[in-house]
Formats: sequence, C-alpha cells, structure tokens
Amino acid sequence: MLKKNYSKTGTSCRVTFKVPAELEAERVALLGEFNEWDADSHPLKKLKDGSRSVTVSLDAGNDYRFRYLLDGERWANDETPDRLVPNQYGSRDCLITV
Repeated sequence: MLKKNYSKTGTSCRVTFKVPAELEAERVALLGEFNEWDADSHPLKKLKDGSRSVTVSLDAGNDYRFRYLLDGERWANDETPDRLVPNQYGSRDCLITV
C-alpha cells in the first residue's frame, strides 16, 4: 500500500510503502530506481500489527520503478502501485508516479 504526502512547495513527496502482515518473510527491503536497487538502503520496519513500512522522500514530477525483496531472495510487488510495467527479467515492476 502506498501513501503519498507532498511538500508545501510540491517539489518532493514523502511516500510510505507498506506491506501487510500476511507477507511471510523475516526481512523485507524496498528496492527501486530511487536507491539504485540496493537491498540495504530501505529495510521495512515491522509494526505492532505485523505489517511493515518505510517512508522515502522522492523528487516530484517523476516515475519510479520499485519492488520488495523478501529474505534477500524472493521478489514481491506492492498491492496498490500506480501501474505495473514489464521489466527485462520477464516479470513486472511496480511504478509510482509522484
């Protein structure tokens, strides 16, 4: 689930990425074009209800591809991306527009 919160100037957007508790994984990381697909940049923090989330500040006026990496080996997509787009590996990436 994605939640967007734009700055007063509209030049940036704080995006909260959240995955449900039902997603079975010990570790979940957010990877995307905004962090050069680095698995260590944005780990999701486990919340009291078992869901996980992380908030990232992104430049407005852009599209960004992203996915979640589970336990360092399995990929998952967000439940509510702005769009899904094909990638070079034969699957699809999530796309967020800010």
